Amino acid sequence: MSICPITYEACAGKYSPRGLRKLSSSLKQLQDLPYTAADQIFEAAARAPRMSIQGVQPKLSAVLNTRMNGFEIVDTGGRYILKPQNPQYRHLPENEDLSMRLAAAAGIPVPMHGLVYSKDGSMTYFIRRFDRAGKKKIAVEDFAQLLGLSRDTKYDASMEKVAQVIDRYCTFPAVEKIKLFRLTLVNFLIGNEDMHVKNFSLMTRAGKVELTPAYDILNTTIVLPGESEEIALPIKGKKRKLDQKVLIDYFGRIRLGLNRKIVDSLLTELKDAAPEWDKLIAISFLPNKMKREYGLLLATRRKRLFG
Repeated sequence: MSICPITYEACAGKYSPRGLRKLSSSLKQLQDLPYTAADQIFEAAARAPRMSIQGVQPKLSAVLNTRMNGFEIVDTGGRYILKPQNPQYRHLPENEDLSMRLAAAAGIPVPMHGLVYSKDGSMTYFIRRFDRAGKKKIAVEDFAQLLGLSRDTKYDASMEKVAQVIDRYCTFPAVEKIKLFRLTLVNFLIGNEDMHVKNFSLMTRAGKVELTPAYDILNTTIVLPGESEEIALPIKGKKRKLDQKVLIDYFGRIRLGLNRKIVDSLLTELKDAAPEWDKLIAISFLPNKMKREYGLLLATRRKRLFG
């Protein structure tokens, strides 16, 4: 038996029937990507000027071709984003897939995502685009746009400014600030030190402006262990040595204005998610050494946050 890289459940083949159904009800098998990791990086660089997705990490736009039982790389109109292995950083696809699952287990909405095998046996991360609904494009703006910042100045802000954007633009800011608080704590716990303003976005659906599902969540601490910062955007002027006073008392209760009942309930939910998190790490596709590093970081961060 193996583990399905889409559902993390035991299966006889590479993918479980439920994993295939999550992609499409008509899909009976999923072919490996017909590219090696190196091929995908080359394709991402070659297609970058024509594609509508950007970023530092190599990305490809794709559609699911159910007649061919696999993903097909396209320049436009893609419904999925593919992220291959990166020779500069170890096991990013497996890291991001696991981290997104931990976020989901903690109550954070995330798009459908998973891992797919490539021609050379390596794993590529895929995620369904949330800014598409049928043939229509959903209006999405990231916080860099809303704050008048660029890709080069995406770190020139703070979590207080992120909260200001929610207050200014969201239809129900009180609801969205609870989501922001949950996401901030999860990012701290899992060691995501790269949550800059382009990784926060608002979407407009049926006249309602709200936070998009979470994306680009991964444990950067185990990828870049020498970094001293614990967060991309400062809270109360701090990027390191974050603790209960900064994250909970100041950011949650004072800056976001969440009452004690809401804060305590959310903290309980995060504590209760611990067994599921540990289970997901154990069966994830990270190598054992990185699983241990991930688990050790979580234990350390939990102690700092919960005492």
